[in-house]
Amino acid sequence: MSGDAQLMLLIAGMHLLGLGCVAVLLIPALRDTPPPPRRSDSGGDDGWGRGPGGSPAPPDPSGGGLPLPDADQARIRIREHGRLGDRLPSRQRRPAREPERSPVRLPSH
Repeated sequence: MSGDAQLMLLIAGMHLLGLGCVAVLLIPALRDTPPPPRRSDSGGDDGWGRGPGGSPAPPDPSGGGLPLPDADQARIRIREHGRLGDRLPSRQRRPAREPERSPVRLPSH
């Protein structure tokens, strides 16, 4: 047998092996649905637990909201349309600096 024929036979064999593996994996997946898991009537502790235990307790209504002991009220409250800049007092401008004095030459005697 020549080298080309052996190579083609090897490639065909690998393809057939791959198709066999795919068939082995697909046949169980395409079968009918599996039966549902058997329910245990013994009630023993098999590690799965019983799920969530009812609804959580309602929050305590006497809290009255979030405690904000260090909160300061805003300076301005806007309840209608308008700009915040129109409501705030204008900022004071910095005083203008005096211009730097330039050195003056004194006449020499």
